[in-house]
Amino acid sequence: MSEDLKQAALDYHEFPRPGKISVELTTSAATARDLALAYSPGVAEPVREIAKDPDNAYRYTAKGNLVAVISNGSAILGLGDLGPLASKPVMEGKSLLFKKFAGIDSIDIEVDAESPQAFIDTVARIAETFGGINLEDIKAPECFEIERALIERCNIPVFHDDQHGTAIVTAAGMINALELAGKKLEDATIVTLGAGAAAVACMKLLLNMGAKVENIYMLDRKGVIHSGRNDLTTEKAIFATETDKRTLDDAINGADVFVGLSGPNLLSAEQLKMMADNPVVFACANPDPEIRPEVAHEARSDVIIGTGRSDFPNQVNNVLGFPFIFRGALDVRASVINEEMKAAAVRALADLAKEPVTQEVLDAYGLESLEFGRDYIIPKPTDSRLFSALSMAVAQAAIDTGVARLPLPAYYPLTTLDALYK
Repeated sequence: MSEDLKQAALDYHEFPRPGKISVELTTSAATARDLALAYSPGVAEPVREIAKDPDNAYRYTAKGNLVAVISNGSAILGLGDLGPLASKPVMEGKSLLFKKFAGIDSIDIEVDAESPQAFIDTVARIAETFGGINLEDIKAPECFEIERALIERCNIPVFHDDQHGTAIVTAAGMINALELAGKKLEDATIVTLGAGAAAVACMKLLLNMGAKVENIYMLDRKGVIHSGRNDLTTEKAIFATETDKRTLDDAINGADVFVGLSGPNLLSAEQLKMMADNPVVFACANPDPEIRPEVAHEARSDVIIGTGRSDFPNQVNNVLGFPFIFRGALDVRASVINEEMKAAAVRALADLAKEPVTQEVLDAYGLESLEFGRDYIIPKPTDSRLFSALSMAVAQAAIDTGVARLPLPAYYPLTTLDALYK
């Protein structure tokens, strides 16, 4: 970043008051009677009701619309393990996005835990406070163990967004990009550079959506993950194919798709030229992608490329997913966010990109027109229809798969955030 942008970022976080979130009152506290109802003696009544039936916590407290964003700071953005406190600005930012895009109250929690088990125990013990838990910036492979254990121990949705949010948005964009390329997911040869939490989750979701494991070549720092290796984690071993490919050059030759979740400038123009016709490239390393779009387009006129950046077309960004996924899950009081709910979000996101683009989106990006095509394979974050499309799809999938504890609320189908407060 430029020095001006760095200082602007620091000023944004410091002024007019430090941080990005605050707590606000939702009811009156102006009179003595208000205070008697809010605290002693009136507060005893909801206490008694919740003691009789724990579900009454959803009726008398903020639990049902409250999500915790929790991290141990072991994998902050692309900056690495800088500790829990350093992760706080990111977690506050996630809470801001929950509120801004989905009307979900959210608080950040940074846990200084000496081990994955200590982290699991800490989060599990405070889980009843919340309606959902969003795990964030936790390194692999510990993140897999942590999420699995917390899903088992908690009766509220637990969702590691670095894994599943990235996967959902990637899968939606991938389906549309392959359609434009005249290819099908089940036939596509996919190379993924990176084998961390996001890469594993992306490939697992693509498998659930129809991709074939024998067509996926995943690479870590040691090269292609293949069946002859004996150094693989459980998660990597899923993608250990029987192949003689060992390097990125080997894998990329003739490939239909490249998914980068690694580091900057790791895919060369020469390697891109080795790919099949109409290659699909998702170069998602941030802030610098594996290959810059202008370099890719200069090398291949037929390439369809997405990145994680907002200043290029086809931004693959988690904000397209997690606020609305949690909105739908909370609204039907889902106990988990399961694979069917994730797949429903993928389909809703992919379908929305094919709808006519609204004026609000054009105005936000200073465009005269925009339509489904190579430079628009996934909706823009400013599209207010995301709120309705994804929340509804996720909520219905929760009901259909038996993990919802409430029917669709009366305000569904949602149109705007205001629908929640009518």
